[in-house]
Amino acid sequence: MRVVLGVGGGIAAYKVAHLLRLLRADGHDVTVVPTEAALRFVGEPTWSALSGHPVASDVWTDAHDVPHVAIGRHADLVVVAPATADLLAKAAHGLADDLLTNVLLTATCPVVLAPAMHTEMWEHAATRANVATLRERGVTVVEPAVGRLTGADAGPGRLPEPEDLLAEARAALAAAAETVRPRDLVGRHVVVTAGGTREPLDPVRFLGNASSGRQGVAVAEAARDRGASVHLLAAHVEVPLPDGVRTTRVGSAAELHAAVRDAIRDADVLVMAAAVADFRPAEVATDKIKKRGADDVPTLRLVRTVDVLADVSAHRPHPGLVVVGFAAETGDATGDVRHHAEAKLAAKGCDLLVVNDVSGGGVFGRPDNDVVVLAPTTGPGPGARVVASSGPAGKRAVAETVLDATVAALTDRLAGGRADDVSAPSV
Repeated sequence: MRVVLGVGGGIAAYKVAHLLRLLRADGHDVTVVPTEAALRFVGEPTWSALSGHPVASDVWTDAHDVPHVAIGRHADLVVVAPATADLLAKAAHGLADDLLTNVLLTATCPVVLAPAMHTEMWEHAATRANVATLRERGVTVVEPAVGRLTGADAGPGRLPEPEDLLAEARAALAAAAETVRPRDLVGRHVVVTAGGTREPLDPVRFLGNASSGRQGVAVAEAARDRGASVHLLAAHVEVPLPDGVRTTRVGSAAELHAAVRDAIRDADVLVMAAAVADFRPAEVATDKIKKRGADDVPTLRLVRTVDVLADVSAHRPHPGLVVVGFAAETGDATGDVRHHAEAKLAAKGCDLLVVNDVSGGGVFGRPDNDVVVLAPTTGPGPGARVVASSGPAGKRAVAETVLDATVAALTDRLAGGRADDVSAPSV
């Protein structure tokens, strides 16, 4: 999701840097909009480095893009922390004398304000009236925590911890999504694989890959929220596993293959987002391989693992199963990303292939992604058509795009036909 993180001019601004990292880790694309006062506590380089976006506090920077309107209009959520007494007053009375207050006037998405100030300011009648006005308009104003404040005093007015603010952000997004989220997978069984498999060399070493599992987990969460019964097969996932989803942990490609074959017996959809190892050691040592001398370097012989996606596509338990593959590709001397993706789609035999360019490893572990979704052409011979695209965007937004294409393929499969092409840019 596209989150605007407004930062007010309070000493608690230093805690908001951690909130920014939590929001990014949660898969959101975050734009930071500090006030001028906030930049006296935490500087612009910190916000731009942690968010990955340029930072401005005034309406004049990049004026040709009209940021005072565009940022709020395109946001899925606005979070302001710390929201000072001055900021609350401006928001309540519709004042707009900097970029952040302009964003608050143009945002049509949920807004969460996290006040932080001294107790006397929080309890002042003017502040209480401003908070009441904002809440009447549907703004979420979080109650401040009680505890040690800037000086020796303590009481209500402390900024809640970043983890608590992340929970508030999630709740606001979930509440908003309930009003617009399609429930087009109710009654459907969706199996999702996520993470990277590991192929053991000995009891302590393995061959693995850089997949974090973020994208697969995002697909599982999105399918759950669309009403599906979801079974997540997690291969060394580095992010929290979602609630409301049945989860089975797996290790190697062989374990994943067995788990997939078992899980799809009555499934409607299989989304193979996991990064499955193509090779494994031919022999696995029963004891740790020792380093016995400077010139003692073992030779590693590799053999192919089972091609899980190709096998499942060719041996479906029933014809109604829609199989969605993922392809993390780079170009090389023999062809570009699109060339290799089309060849992989033909070889795997899946219904859809989600393709992303991982040249330089820039996608792995990041909260955002950039993909196109390919489907086979109807004519003779290999070929592919683009049916959807998404990004650069947060991995939850990418997951929704993948599921939109998947639902269309499932509907088309049940109807016995093919959906029309969707105009989208090529890889």
